[in-house]
Amino acid sequence: MSSRILIIEDDEAILRFLRRGLAYEGYQVDTAMDGQSGLAVARDNPPDLVVLDLMLPGIDGFEVCRRLRAGGPVPILILTAKDTVTDRVQGLDMGADDYMTKPFNLDELLARIRALLRRSQPSRPQALRFADLTLDTGTRQATRADRVIPLTAKEYELLELFMRHPRQVLTRDMIFDRVWGYDFGGESNIIEVYIRYLRQKLETTGETRLLHTVRGMGYVLREPS
Repeated sequence: MSSRILIIEDDEAILRFLRRGLAYEGYQVDTAMDGQSGLAVARDNPPDLVVLDLMLPGIDGFEVCRRLRAGGPVPILILTAKDTVTDRVQGLDMGADDYMTKPFNLDELLARIRALLRRSQPSRPQALRFADLTLDTGTRQATRADRVIPLTAKEYELLELFMRHPRQVLTRDMIFDRVWGYDFGGESNIIEVYIRYLRQKLETTGETRLLHTVRGMGYVLREPS
């Protein structure tokens, strides 16, 4: 059975183009031109993936993204003309899984959709452990000792990457590729921002640092020296 994709986009020309292109690839396609309608369609016909514009009439895309994420783990790909790093970080913090800016290449969009659908396939849950840190891939919950650590979608993916590669230095390029799946550009500080978020959450009650910076190389999850 083909995957169902919901497009929430208020530009009628882009909506038609996307619907035609996705249908040609064999996807079932639902559409909405505003946030309220998009949420209603998602509720009545749960999609396997959502392509979401940010600049929508009524409820904006950020809020739609937040509500979709609160309702479950459906992959969300933001497609928008808003291309600042702040907008991207906000979209990802709201729970989006990927981010493309307009104008876009349809072949690249299709490749990202395929990648997101592959990643969303259920895998066998594991409990990853390092020092006193545990990450449950089934519930997507992190704990340090007995303290539960709340994580956003991207924080979880970043921590999971480190937990699967303990004591291994991960370069910025590898982190971009594995967690974001695209490049923000060499001048972006998004990795530093998310490392800082994770450190704050992992060290809230004064615990020792586990995420370390390796100057000129990247980051590593290791015990303190």
